[in-house]
Amino acid sequence: MDLGLKDRVYIVTGATRGLGNAAARALAAEGAKLVVTGRDEKPVTEAAAELGPDVAGIAADNAAPGTAERLIATARERFGRLDGVLISVGGPAPGFVADNTDEQWRSAFDSVFMGAVRLARSAAEVLGEGGVIGFVLSGSVHEPIPGLTISNGLRPGLAGFAKSLADELGPRGIRVVGLLPARIDTDRVRELDSLSGDADAARSANESRIPLRRYGTPEEFGRTAAFLLSPAASYLTGVMLPVDGGARRGF
Repeated sequence: MDLGLKDRVYIVTGATRGLGNAAARALAAEGAKLVVTGRDEKPVTEAAAELGPDVAGIAADNAAPGTAERLIATARERFGRLDGVLISVGGPAPGFVADNTDEQWRSAFDSVFMGAVRLARSAAEVLGEGGVIGFVLSGSVHEPIPGLTISNGLRPGLAGFAKSLADELGPRGIRVVGLLPARIDTDRVRELDSLSGDADAARSANESRIPLRRYGTPEEFGRTAAFLLSPAASYLTGVMLPVDGGARRGF
């Protein structure tokens, strides 16, 4: 099936590694043109070069108030249009309620929450019919994950914002979608497993609770993201799609 992504233009944040990079790879493989971001110049330059000639890399911090406008301007100046954004940010600091400091909460709110809101809001101002805004969230949207208290606090709020945005932008033909990854085999998930003191045992225990009995691959997540952002998913909006091998038990 042709996803209809050739020559469409997307911004993908957090694209130097992990889920953002996997999504960027899948989009580029389908012929999309991209503006990809990361916090540090060298990794984002390298990621853009690996993704191909129709990819611009920008070192940017989602928490900075001017980032959204800079990314949108780059997409329009470099490629002449903007068809969508995928907002992916690194996970907040792990920890239980008593562990996380006020500063960790404030930092995560600025980067994970407000940075996402600003970019989505700015994209909504310039996108036309057929545009799409995607959020990489977490299974914690539906149920809290032990040891990820900050994520448990912020991700459900972003999902609520995304649902509100879908209602408001739907009449203009702009879609809003969310992806809810669980145990995808990234550096972040391996780091979380290692916090238990026995990463292999933690992984085995987690896999035993997943109906498919394995972690997902970044490539599987990337292909799912590419589909949701593509014209092939043109009648999907306001959805929060679990990418979790069946781990979520609810409907």
